[in-house]
Amino acid sequence: MIAAVRHRIYEILEVVRENDTLARYFQVFLIVLIVLNVLAVILESVRTLLLQYFTVFLVFEIFSVAVFTIEYILRLWVCTENPEFRRPFLGRLRYAFTPVAIIDLVAVIPFYLPLLVPVDLRFLRILRLTRLFRGLKLVRYSDAFDFLSRALKREKYMLIVILIILTVMFIFASALMYHAEHDAQPEVFASIPHAMWWAIVTLTTVGYGDILPITVQGKVLGAIIAVIGIGMFALPAGVIAAGFIEEIKSSKNAGCGPDPDARISSLERLAALKEQGYLSDDEYEREKQRVLDS
Repeated sequence: MIAAVRHRIYEILEVVRENDTLARYFQVFLIVLIVLNVLAVILESVRTLLLQYFTVFLVFEIFSVAVFTIEYILRLWVCTENPEFRRPFLGRLRYAFTPVAIIDLVAVIPFYLPLLVPVDLRFLRILRLTRLFRGLKLVRYSDAFDFLSRALKREKYMLIVILIILTVMFIFASALMYHAEHDAQPEVFASIPHAMWWAIVTLTTVGYGDILPITVQGKVLGAIIAVIGIGMFALPAGVIAAGFIEEIKSSKNAGCGPDPDARISSLERLAALKEQGYLSDDEYEREKQRVLDS
């Protein structure tokens, strides 16, 4: 009985079946609740609204935390239905450290933390702002985020190389500008860390203009660094875009014919359901044939 309930809850939370109306309604409910939570954080920053509707905000916060807490606990309970997290203890531990599970936990922790440990008002305000992280729960329901995640994994080594190059450039630019401008502007370029603000603003081509080189060598150096920054800081965006396009192409190609990996995954899932007693032999053979014929 408990196993059947756990499996049904898993189907609802993970939308295992496409025609599951209850799972779809629950998914829409969570998406709406997440959006309303982000909107509530924004509106609470308006002091007049907060004072006038404090009770409404408080009740909505308690309701939201209750829903998100129950959702997190249920996901932790039913995650063993997924063959990847099948082992009761280690499987749940592995699931708890997945990105989506960490986001779910961060969404509710700020509410409970002040109840467990005393915090001052300034830290409490920061904790309340972390409720904006609930917006990240939308990642679970977006195919675009899934594409982006796979694109980042595909290009991770290239992005690491680019990050290393940018870091080296950033440090060199800061050090060179410090030596070029320190004598002329000892207060503005007091040290290399002070020069790092100028370097990041220049390399990213933002150019706030609050710190400027005034010497000839400083201006020449600044011009060179600005030109290099235009190309170098555009590289990560180009790499991610290329990976994103490749993932879209792969997805389209997968839709044109049967994907062997998807078939194997489906067959493994069916075997696990049969082993756990959710499918009879006839149901298993019928579903297995359907997967092989698709």
